[in-house]
Order: sequence, then structure tokens, then C-alpha cells
Amino acid sequence: MIERTILNQLRHWREKENRKPLVLRGARQVGKSTVVDMLGKEFDNYLKFNLDEDMDKEMLENPLPLDDLINSLFARRSTLKRPGETLIFIDEIQNSPKTISRLRYFKEERPDIHVIAAGSLLENVVDVQASFPVGRVEYIRMHPCCFKEFMGAMGHELWEYFILNPEQSQPMHLALMSLFNQYTIVGGMPEVVNMYAHERDVLALDDIYDSLLQGYRDDVEKYTRRGKLTEIVRFLIENCWLKAGEKVTLAQFEGSPYQSREVKEAFMLLEKAMLVELTFPTTATSVPGLPEMTRKPKLLTLDCGLTNYKAGVRKELIAAKDILDVWRGHMAEQVVGQELLALTNRISSKRLFWTKGKDVAEVDFLLNHDSMLIPIEVKNGHNSHLGSLHSFMEKAPHQIGVRIWSQPFSVNDVTTTIGKRPFRLINLPFYMIGNLPAIIDTYC
Repeated sequence: MIERTILNQLRHWREKENRKPLVLRGARQVGKSTVVDMLGKEFDNYLKFNLDEDMDKEMLENPLPLDDLINSLFARRSTLKRPGETLIFIDEIQNSPKTISRLRYFKEERPDIHVIAAGSLLENVVDVQASFPVGRVEYIRMHPCCFKEFMGAMGHELWEYFILNPEQSQPMHLALMSLFNQYTIVGGMPEVVNMYAHERDVLALDDIYDSLLQGYRDDVEKYTRRGKLTEIVRFLIENCWLKAGEKVTLAQFEGSPYQSREVKEAFMLLEKAMLVELTFPTTATSVPGLPEMTRKPKLLTLDCGLTNYKAGVRKELIAAKDILDVWRGHMAEQVVGQELLALTNRISSKRLFWTKGKDVAEVDFLLNHDSMLIPIEVKNGHNSHLGSLHSFMEKAPHQIGVRIWSQPFSVNDVTTTIGKRPFRLINLPFYMIGNLPAIIDTYC
């Protein structure tokens, strides 16, 4: 079983004095139920309910006083309550607005009971006349497996030492890059990762990819209101993977007859389901770096493995010496964006890229770190070829830039090509993205 890093955050939530019921959000099949089951093994009492099941839904909607309800939950599960801590897990909670509303009372009346709720956000936001109690619950976002988790699933946990100690990573660079290339091909969906760890065969994963994609399509059929929106969302689920890592035009997206407003509404629905993200540019070089919503966004998808499978570029990736050479570099941007998003579990976290003027220069990503917008370029080549990053550093109030590439780790003190402003350039191999915040703190 994959050791998920979010488990430590759930343990931290468990120990908080002012703990609130926790809503665990994320796309379907990213492992929400599995990680809560792992946490549940650490409790004296663990009760799990799935509101896809009519009997479980009926139990949670019972209008009994909360203390009586908790006792009835133990009784219906034929479980004797042991002394100690209790965790109640309510899965697919979007199916019961009454249960959603009742979460507030766990905080107010029974703060000793640990409660986690989870469900597919696509279902939550469409035709559900309920909202989570504002201020009485907290949220954590769960992603597909990051590279660190993939590395552990492949049996290479000890290799993390070289990621945490960049200056000692040179002897392991080729092995780590090879493993990261495998991650780029396979992706981070837990069922896929588990199968690949067992079979070590990319072709053996096809049925799982198909099942995942069909599940997302089924969600559209079940939970969007009928009509044109359903049609457009279905079209996007089928075709959005082909544009991963690229700037897109919403009007007539991928040759469709749909207008910009219609496509944007459908993408917003898929964003709430956490299947895609429209990443907008900013012209700012300092926080807060507000996105400019009238400009072309960059499309990033849930998972690089699903993207590779649907876009049909796996053979190209397998044969490539450098993922920067594949699909005009867009796959490299997709997997970098995926790793950057996994740096945090905040619900509100969104990625940004930078542009100067009328798109005459563009930096692939910005990382908000310690109240600084750190520019990140995904590119090989000499320092002088990083023209957009140099343009950013001409105006930036700090002296830190990052280049993500396929070469070994290094740090260079350089000057911008025009204004000759000094800055420190961190050259980061792909496999170190998960340690980027610590590396910035160490070397800058």
C-alpha cells in the first residue's frame, strides 16, 4: 500500500485543540477513502459510512439528538464502543444535504468525536441544495500521488536521501531521472501506481485508465443538469487532455462550435471537480500576483498518466531521452505543474504563470514562497537562454530564480542580460520539485 504524505497532515488535524470536522476534497479515485481507512486503524473506534448506500444514508439522516445518534451508529454497526478516541468517516457525503448541515453540531456539541467527510466535488456543486457549515468545518485537498509517493511505491524510499541532500545527488542523478520519467508516463492515480509497482508494465494499466475516464464521464451524466452544459462538459472530458500544458483559447475549443462563455462555464465545473485547472497569467513580480482573467489561460489536468494515455504520447515518452523533448515540452510543464500543486493541500491553492506586456515574455510558473513570487522556468540550455526569466528578475524585488531541467542540481550566481542585476539561479532536476521550498530556504 502506498504511504501517502497527507496522512501526516491528518494526524496533525487529529491532535489540534480546536479541531473541527474535516472535509477531505479531491477528484474521484485519488485515494481519499483509503487514506482515511489508514488513519482509522490508529483510533480506538472507527466507524465508516458510505452515503451511496441507502441504509447508511438513512442512519445519518436520523433526526435523533446527536448523542443518541452516535450511540445508534455504534449499535447499527454492531460495534462495542471502546474507551478512547473515536473517528467517524462519512464518505460520499454530497448525497445527503441533511448530513452536510449536521456537521456543525459535531463541532458544537461533541468536539471529542473526530469526524471526516469526503465526496466528489463535481457532485457537491451541482443541484445540491446544501452548503458546508461556514466556519465550523475545515478543508484539506488531496492530490494524486506525487513523485515522492511514487518513489516509495516502487521500493526506492531510501533514494529520498539524495533529494533531501541535493549536493550529494550527482551519483544517483541518472537513476532518479529514469524513475521520474516512469512517473511522468504512469502518473499518480493510486490504483495505477499500485498496479505498475506490481506488474512493471505500462500496457497493463490501460484498463484502469479507461475505468477512471469512464467514471468521470458517468459523473457528468449523473450530476450535471441536462442540456447543453452536459454536452459541453462531456466534450471537454474527452478532449481536454490533448491540450495539457498549453495556453488555450476557450472559444471553439478544439474545433468545437461552443462559445467562450459556454466553454468557460463547463471548465469551471470541471475545476470544482478538480479534474482540470485553468491557470491564468499575471504581470506582477511581487505578491499577491493577481491573475489576469481576460488573458489566455494555460490548461493543466488532474494527472500526467491519464493525460499521456488519452493523448497517445506514451510511446514517445518511453523512447525519449528527455521529457522536455516530448510533445513540444508541454508534458514537462504538465508534470511540473502537478508536482507544484502537490506542495500544498490548501483548497484555495492555484497555479500562476507570468507574462510581460503582450506576451512578449513568459515564465512557466510562479511559486508564492515566503511572500515572494519565485519564477520557475521548465527548460534546458545555457543561463543566457532564459530570456523570460531574466525579464522577470529585472523587476523582481528579490534575487531568486528557478530553472527545472533534466540535468544535475546546481546553483549559479548570474546577472540579468540587460540591466545586469545579480540573482541566484537554482537549477533543479525534475525529481527535486517536491523539495523546492526547502531548497530555496537553504540556498538563498
